Amino acid sequence: MSVQRNTVLLSVLLLVSITSGSAFVEELDDTFMETKEPDEIWLIQFYAPWCSFCKQLDPVWHKIGSELRSLGSPIRVGKSDATANTALAKEFKVRNYPAILMLKNNVKYNYPGSRTKDGILDFADRVSGPLVRSLSSTRLFQHAINRHDVIVVYVGATSELKGNLTAAAEELIVHTYFFSASREVLPKELTLTSLPAVLLFKDGTHFIYDKEQDGELKSWIKRERFPNVFLIDSYTLYAMGESGKLVLLALLEESHLCEESLRYKHLLEKVATEHKETYNRKFYFGFMEGSGYIDGLIMGEAVVPSFIVVNLSNDGYFLPPGPIETERHLLHFLDGVLDGRVEGQGGNDFTQRVRRFVYETRMTLTNRPTSADDYEDAPLLAPSLQRKKKLAEKKCD
Repeated sequence: MSVQRNTVLLSVLLLVSITSGSAFVEELDDTFMETKEPDEIWLIQFYAPWCSFCKQLDPVWHKIGSELRSLGSPIRVGKSDATANTALAKEFKVRNYPAILMLKNNVKYNYPGSRTKDGILDFADRVSGPLVRSLSSTRLFQHAINRHDVIVVYVGATSELKGNLTAAAEELIVHTYFFSASREVLPKELTLTSLPAVLLFKDGTHFIYDKEQDGELKSWIKRERFPNVFLIDSYTLYAMGESGKLVLLALLEESHLCEESLRYKHLLEKVATEHKETYNRKFYFGFMEGSGYIDGLIMGEAVVPSFIVVNLSNDGYFLPPGPIETERHLLHFLDGVLDGRVEGQGGNDFTQRVRRFVYETRMTLTNRPTSADDYEDAPLLAPSLQRKKKLAEKKCD
């Protein structure tokens, strides 16, 4: 009898948990835009019933709704079946699932990051607040530096530059935080030759915007908003394509890095840190767990661990011409990419688009990786894939 009572109690608690989570997420239909209040802030997920990624996100979404409610946030959380509420999906220009957007003052903001609770909550906090937040004390400045990987700070009185920063924030608030502060709030050791100024803080250092050298302010922020070296996922890698920079990636295992992977990771960090002034304007640096995204780019199986430079602006990539054993080897590879000695591969011309269509169709039908042997009759791809066969001997056990 006691066991039966406990089973019933557990079932009731589970039902209450699910119901309470659902209570913080509202189902939205095509009447939403007409019935909502003008000053409401909404975080909305558009899903399709058949979408497996949407099903994976669903429990995360309910946790987000519950957490925002428990914090007393003014943000309301909703979800909408885009296949049933087609008018609402069209209003928000939904093109893929799940799509995550915030609606604030009738302005729609697309979430560009990975589908994690912390990432989505950070996006919600960033976009729901002021475009440019005020830092009124050194303590608040230090808190912002410690809390966020990258921040942009305007220093000085009202000016045309501040107007340009606010305009940039309207688009880029989905990616990073923007602040304003007086000179007294910043560390005394920080040197500013003139005001007003815009500074970008990341990786324990700062960069000062120079219009003559850096060009348009918004473009400069787009280029510099990523940390110097960090773990890159497919969402972030895609976003990096907008900057025009190349990306040096170390492809590593998804867990339990072996000695060879650790060597690749440390070598990348060393070059990114010690040669930052030489390569910062041309390259991002990062490491990626697994090779799934890169497999699709090169239309083959990428070796793990390995180095690759990718050009997301044209779906191109560069492979090292020889083994990368030392810092000098890696620097020689980067210099060769920049001066043309290392030949680019891939791309998005007509021939490559046809090959990519064939590859993706084959992957969809067979659901298996394609080997180098399958491309022996493809002269542009065979050299890189054959090289990967040789490099495979260096893979971790």
